[in-house]
Amino acid sequence: MSSDTPQIRVEAGALPTSERASEFSLDVEEMSIGGALRSWFGKLRSGDPGALPSVLGLVVLVILFSQVSDQFLSAYNIGSIPGQGAYIAVIAMGLVFVLLLGEIDLSAGTAGGACAAFAAVGVFKGSLHDGLPGALYWAIIVGLALAIALAVWLKTYAGAVVVLVGLVLVLTNQTQHLLPALIAAVCIGAAIGIFNGFLVAKVGIPSFVVTLALFLAWQGVLQFALSGQPVTISRYPFWHDLTYGNLSIVNSWIFVTVIVAGYVGYTVVRSVRAKAAGLAHETMGLVLVRGGVLAAVAIVITALACRNRNTNPFKLIEGIPVPAAIAIVLMIGCTFALTKTTWGRHLYATGGNAEAARRAGIDVVHMKVTAFAICSAFGALGGIMLASSQSSASLDLGSGNVLLFSVAAAVIGGTSLFGGRGRPRDAILGALVIAIIPNGLLLRPSLDAQWQQVITGVVLLIAAAVDAISRRRSARG
Repeated sequence: MSSDTPQIRVEAGALPTSERASEFSLDVEEMSIGGALRSWFGKLRSGDPGALPSVLGLVVLVILFSQVSDQFLSAYNIGSIPGQGAYIAVIAMGLVFVLLLGEIDLSAGTAGGACAAFAAVGVFKGSLHDGLPGALYWAIIVGLALAIALAVWLKTYAGAVVVLVGLVLVLTNQTQHLLPALIAAVCIGAAIGIFNGFLVAKVGIPSFVVTLALFLAWQGVLQFALSGQPVTISRYPFWHDLTYGNLSIVNSWIFVTVIVAGYVGYTVVRSVRAKAAGLAHETMGLVLVRGGVLAAVAIVITALACRNRNTNPFKLIEGIPVPAAIAIVLMIGCTFALTKTTWGRHLYATGGNAEAARRAGIDVVHMKVTAFAICSAFGALGGIMLASSQSSASLDLGSGNVLLFSVAAAVIGGTSLFGGRGRPRDAILGALVIAIIPNGLLLRPSLDAQWQQVITGVVLLIAAAVDAISRRRSARG
């Protein structure tokens, strides 16, 4: 710049508000109801259908099965679906974190089964030390200690704290009590995930190979843990109620009120603060419409859930099912972690383009290790809920189709196998689809059980095709 060129400095506060807003129109954009609809249709045209395919699939299945049997839409049958699909939803929710990175964890089901077996043995035998073979008990102790050291080395400090809690519970024999035993099982699951993440992110072994090998290995560990004998858990009401329990009517309304009020309060405060700061925000009309729709749906569902669903007049079944409440709370927590934290934004960035994320300063190794740790911890929780649904820690807990159905649930719900796109709600929607298929078929005895695999496979194939086509359209756009 030459010396005779006039230099003009204007302080930000010297411009009128209207002029400052015009200079940064995108920063102060208001998203109205019409704008939100246009944005949604724009995403559809650009190849991002979101949860629409899974929602439409649910509607189609409900219509079909309601024609197959008039019992399908009965209060008792609808109320039993959350218990039938909760463990799938929980495992699938953990898989979403790994799938966002474009990775896979085939061992989540069997690892979760082994962790649930450890909890069952600890409570049933009164001590993990006495209930497990000596070599396996000390392998758990050493493994937990190594996982803590590995997590600290990889700067996964939250994971190290979680595993440390598990180690303390095991060493102090708190696993003889039910709740500490279940917590320890989830902590052991997190330790397993840290090792998985290390082998994938640091050693460089493909996640498919690592987790396939461990899928087989954990089935053997489960057999060792149970010593060839299943452990009945129906004698423990808390564990049993994870699948078959219901919130009381009062607690059901409190639960729904807290969820709805929390959502409305959060969105209102977010809109007001963003507007005051001159940032893009949703109009109050849009916020209230969304909150009103959520409140209306929640009130209707809760009112129906609080009616007696049992045809037996001597035993009442009423209130929101406990597994549904667990799934909703986990979904909210996971959604907040993915969308409202720096870690969550980094996870999406890593899944979208790992090399670009690395160049931007994101610790890709850390992201992968934490994702696998969360996945295996959710796998352990899913294994606990599966044992609850079966009323025992069986010799094949977590094996068979459990993992396949969980992966299918995440993909059917809308999570991409290519990474970078997915939400925790996908696991809930997909699990509902997976649970409804056998539920509806069993109401018509003339339909063979083989149809479950056929229909589930076709639905998964359609979901994968939608994902691939939407990716292609998005790339062209």
